[in-house]
Amino acid sequence: MSKRCQIIGVLDNGVAGLSAAALACLQEAEVVIAASRVLRLFAETIAQAECKDLTGNLSLVPEWINGALAAQKKIVVLATGDPLCHGIASFLTKKLGAETLDIMPNVSAMQLAFARIGMAWQEAKICSVHTKDAGEWQAGAGAEHGLYALLQAIYQHDKLAILTSPENNPARIARMLVMENMADDFNMFVGENLLCVDEKLFQNLSIAELAEQEFTGNDVVILCRSEEKTAELLFGYADHAFKQRKPDKGLITKREVRAVSLARLQLTRTSIVWDIGAGSGSVGIEAAKLCAQGHVYAVEKNTADFAIATENARNFGLHNYTLIENKAPLGMQNWPAPNAVFIGGSGGELAELIQLCLAKLQAHGCLVMNFVTLENLNTALDTLKQNGVMWDITQLQASRSQPILHMHRMQAENPVWIVCAQKEIAA
Repeated sequence: MSKRCQIIGVLDNGVAGLSAAALACLQEAEVVIAASRVLRLFAETIAQAECKDLTGNLSLVPEWINGALAAQKKIVVLATGDPLCHGIASFLTKKLGAETLDIMPNVSAMQLAFARIGMAWQEAKICSVHTKDAGEWQAGAGAEHGLYALLQAIYQHDKLAILTSPENNPARIARMLVMENMADDFNMFVGENLLCVDEKLFQNLSIAELAEQEFTGNDVVILCRSEEKTAELLFGYADHAFKQRKPDKGLITKREVRAVSLARLQLTRTSIVWDIGAGSGSVGIEAAKLCAQGHVYAVEKNTADFAIATENARNFGLHNYTLIENKAPLGMQNWPAPNAVFIGGSGGELAELIQLCLAKLQAHGCLVMNFVTLENLNTALDTLKQNGVMWDITQLQASRSQPILHMHRMQAENPVWIVCAQKEIAA
């Protein structure tokens, strides 16, 4: 069996972009695997080889490689730029093992794009939407959308390099930024057909203007924040940071209770969170800040509170928070399974909601509930017992200082019971 498959990084200037060693390897190849565009680009150089088009046939490539190696044939896979940066080499390493491959990287399209505008790129976040057609971005979409991960990366970073595709092109990305009110936060540069005779650089257009442009599908996007993103609180915001319903101001999970409840939710950066009975949205909004690569799905039945929570989420600039106006569990059928659930209000359906959440929670997921009435507390405990779930209660009553003349006194807040349960893996 021939020892290894060669994976060679290539550029759009064809043979001129290859090292002497890579060119010699390609000229000796008996089998060449590449995308149709690359096969055309190197047609003269590989005329002697059996050519296989991987476009739409990625799953067959490991089989083709194994077949060629078993037949003692010299086989080469051509990939654009650096095959280990959002390229085919990572896929083949997992399928065949690194010992089966020799990788000869080239300059990446991202390096070329940054070089064209003379910008250092060591701090850039590298992203790719060079995948299947993700469709146009829809406000409030979750992780099921193909552009969701990119939007989260844009929100978190000051400089990004983005590999695009014919469908998920720079104009679509620009339209997403316009829709999310981020168009004025970034400068956008597009390198198109780099190293080709029709190379083009877009660097003096606004994002709104780029949203209307036509692109060939062979593009790299660079995004640079106009002003460096300042550090923000992750949680622990003062109650007055959230708009609240008036004249009933104070219908909000207080900061002390909010902090303990968030701690008991056991959140990670990628957690999927349900917030049932969102109220002003304070718990769900702080959860979204903590779960920067996750998503919060919230429901609120009261029209006035729904409007307030919507405004709060907008004021906090969230892009991983989806709020619906409905009476839980209506509207929750298509939500992804959560890692954590917070119940702040139940609309009289508490037992049903607890059973639903326990059924939907992922393994080791946490259910946290806040109660101020004995009746709801008893209902929750009875339901947890009936479902055989381990639980615990924390009673929290905070007192806050208040000025009185030239002194201060302590004013007690209402006591709150924080009920916590965790879903365990069935034996």
